[in-house]
Amino acid sequence: MTDFDPATFANVGPKEFAQLVKSTPDDKIAEVMSGDARGKILSEVFGRMPSLFRPEKAGATNAVIHWNITGSPDGGTDTYEVVIDNGTCAVNESATHDPKLSLTMGPVEFLKIVSGGANPVMMFMTGKLKAKGDLGLAANIANLFNIPKA
Repeated sequence: MTDFDPATFANVGPKEFAQLVKSTPDDKIAEVMSGDARGKILSEVFGRMPSLFRPEKAGATNAVIHWNITGSPDGGTDTYEVVIDNGTCAVNESATHDPKLSLTMGPVEFLKIVSGGANPVMMFMTGKLKAKGDLGLAANIANLFNIPKA
């Protein structure tokens, strides 16, 4: 697969998705993520998080993480909530709990982070990723999930 086509996204495995994000120019990702397919892509990515969660790495971690992805077609922000509790991971498509950590980033940065194509620490240092709350948890998020590498 060489084209970032949201219509076939659900059929793409995590490793293929990582390669797809890596090979797609940022402006094309931004274009797709500012259109009608944005919701489907975000739902698919967040829907996969529980299956990519690594409970053995989470240990006693209990946390609510809000992922705020800016740049929606209406100019707003989409917020998804990831709840890590006693070795489980659940996702809500809206914020229902107070977060221990809140992450805010653009759609291109989000897809690069979840596909293993960007260094979240460098994105934080350059202001492309904003983190509020438990920065230790922020630094450890990547270890809690089996993130495919392109």
